[in-house]
Amino acid sequence: MIKIKTDSRKIEKGDTFIAIKGLYRDGHDYIEDAIENGATTIVAQHGNYDVETIIVKDTREYLIEYLYNKYKKILNRITFIGITGTNGKTTTSYFIHQILNELNIPCAYIGTIGFFLDKKEKELPNTSQDILTLYNLILYTYEKGYRYIILEASSEALVEKRFDKIPFEIALLTNITRDHLDYHKTKENYINAKKILFENLINKKIAIINNDEENKSNFLLKENKNITYGIKNGDYKIIKYNIKNNAKFTYSYNNKKYKIKTNITGLHNIYNLLGSIALINSLGIDLKEINKKVKKLSLPDGRMDIIKYKSNKIIIDYAHTPDAIDKIISSARKITKNNIYVVFGCTGNRDKEKRPIMTNIVLSNVKKAIITNDDLHNEDEKEILNDMLKENDKSNYEVCFDRKKAIEKGIDLLNRKDTLLILGKGHEKYMIIKDKKMPFNDKKTVLEYIKR
Repeated sequence: MIKIKTDSRKIEKGDTFIAIKGLYRDGHDYIEDAIENGATTIVAQHGNYDVETIIVKDTREYLIEYLYNKYKKILNRITFIGITGTNGKTTTSYFIHQILNELNIPCAYIGTIGFFLDKKEKELPNTSQDILTLYNLILYTYEKGYRYIILEASSEALVEKRFDKIPFEIALLTNITRDHLDYHKTKENYINAKKILFENLINKKIAIINNDEENKSNFLLKENKNITYGIKNGDYKIIKYNIKNNAKFTYSYNNKKYKIKTNITGLHNIYNLLGSIALINSLGIDLKEINKKVKKLSLPDGRMDIIKYKSNKIIIDYAHTPDAIDKIISSARKITKNNIYVVFGCTGNRDKEKRPIMTNIVLSNVKKAIITNDDLHNEDEKEILNDMLKENDKSNYEVCFDRKKAIEKGIDLLNRKDTLLILGKGHEKYMIIKDKKMPFNDKKTVLEYIKR
């Protein structure tokens, strides 16, 4: 375990505390707490303290350089793969992780659904980890003999330099749609944040790009080895597909055709899988060997997670952007004979402009929706609801702020060969209300109710 901390609450006797100035908090405000908890060295940008003190111009840059210089020999023995995009990061990463391990190539995964070696090791608080947590996971992975690591790279983490000096050799872009504009302010800033991953590739410099993404030109950098995939066109191209129930598709590469049968569903997941195949093939692994392992793939928890209930389907999914919601409804339509119902909400203290867009997509495409709470953070539920219903002229919804009751109401709507979509939280095991994590899981709620 690295004896440097940026969180004063985690300080143990003999640790070094580095005061990082963040977006919402300044570590310099917690230096005295760190000393009280046992810190024997302080790294700061200003001040004078009763323990050894190192004053530097930029504490974040100091930490990045320190960690890289101390552990660069280990970093350079690992192949780092970065996956970015608005939607599909987790599923694509999880597919690659599964296939490589099935091919006896030990590969770790660090991202939204946790930290995995050959199986899940632990939950993680964010899509992309703070730099110290990341280094601790990397060192642990290396000690266990793993030499490939897949990292989900969020736009915020890239801007905040949480991946600086991580020697990525391969990067994949899933797509760019509206998200995180509360943080980035403009779509151009959002795109440029994602682009950082591709601008800093080393060695092999392999860039796997979704060719159907309208912003792809921003990522097809001349210094990289660019490989494209898609349905309309690409180096790896879908020729035909059938996504009713378990997806089947045929793709071509280098004038050869390959037929694929899967246990997954949804056109968006065909994209995720094709990108995964392209990336693994770029490592020099034969496509026939890759294709053999595809049939065994499973989706990550909370991604198109289907529960059968009588003749109906209940689908739990993490979809929380306009594009993701549109795609999950479209996928559900392919496997639903009768009505589709939706339970969903919008996250507090996040991009407000996407709320009415999401609501309009839902109400325009399903029989009925039950609008409920997602993570409120520090925002009032009624303010979120008002944003969601802005300029709405449709009436096929009801409001139930209690998410548990909303899910139960949604299940009660099911009749025969219907589908209920429960969107927004997916695998998550808590609700965040005023920065407190309250235990809650959509799937557990469904299973308990249908048992009764």
